[in-house]
Amino acid sequence: MALRFAAAALAAILLAWPAAARMVTDSAGRTVELPEEITRVFAAGPPAAIMLHAMKPEALLGWPRALREEERRYIAAPYRDLPETGRLTGRGGEANLERVLALEPDLILDFGSVRDTYADLADRVQAQTGIPYVLIDGRFEATPASLRLVAEVLGVPERGEALAADAEDLFARLDAALAAVPEGERPRVYLARGPDGLETGLRGSINTEIIERAGGINVAHAPGQRGIVRASPEQVIVADPDTIVTWDPTFHERVRDDPLWAGIEAVRRGRVYLSPTAPFGWIDRPPSVNRLMGLEWLAGLFYPERWQGDLRAETRDFYDLWYGVDLTEAELDRLLEWARGRAP
Repeated sequence: MALRFAAAALAAILLAWPAAARMVTDSAGRTVELPEEITRVFAAGPPAAIMLHAMKPEALLGWPRALREEERRYIAAPYRDLPETGRLTGRGGEANLERVLALEPDLILDFGSVRDTYADLADRVQAQTGIPYVLIDGRFEATPASLRLVAEVLGVPERGEALAADAEDLFARLDAALAAVPEGERPRVYLARGPDGLETGLRGSINTEIIERAGGINVAHAPGQRGIVRASPEQVIVADPDTIVTWDPTFHERVRDDPLWAGIEAVRRGRVYLSPTAPFGWIDRPPSVNRLMGLEWLAGLFYPERWQGDLRAETRDFYDLWYGVDLTEAELDRLLEWARGRAP
């Protein structure tokens, strides 16, 4: 009788004991304790929201910034009207911790830089809220590994493997196409941000690394420096890029008639390209997994004779796989016209 009682008591204790939490090491080397199941995630900024939307959209609690009308049409219906949550990181970080707590997330996810500044922020927020906070490396070269890590965190390994394999295939095809191209034959590229085109990203920054990954040379270069900067017209004239890429339709429309830009080789040759930004930017804005679509586009612009791709088919397939959107012919036409420089 005593033995049966002891066994029953032990069983009751085991049943009452909480399930063992999972432990994960994030991209910053932080060991984070996670709940066994994650169904509600707060995205710390736009790059994280896009990564989460691609990986496990049903877990996304809201967009850091409410979607604009031209963006909503390229988002699957269940996720178009999610609330605006604000952001914890980057420019305009305005989400306060009370708001985060009110949403009751199982996890806070950040995707981008994993420098000490962001690791310290993650540690502080996690300590103050008790909510696990995971940092994921947002650099292009880390994309496949980051996708697999996010999939592990969210408990969707098959989805993560499908997306990581697609990214690896794109990188491999691009590397094969560029293998025999010497540096002297690569396009010299300037990323023009903003309506005057004078905001840009220095070589090596997360906002412009897509240029180098697509086989271009970013002419905005300052040894030992990275990030977004303001360039002077004189600096752009001296750099004299043969290719300019922008996501700003105002700049794209005006640059051909602006005397400040008239002598630059890219303008003289008509090599000023406008990136689509729906639902997210193809080259930046923000720098997340959306840039993989831009990589396909830039490869075709930079190396039309070497890149064996069909932009129409590539766009349709990307939006289907990564965004869960089956584009209509009209929607596809609109994106491709945009990519040819005719902004909506």
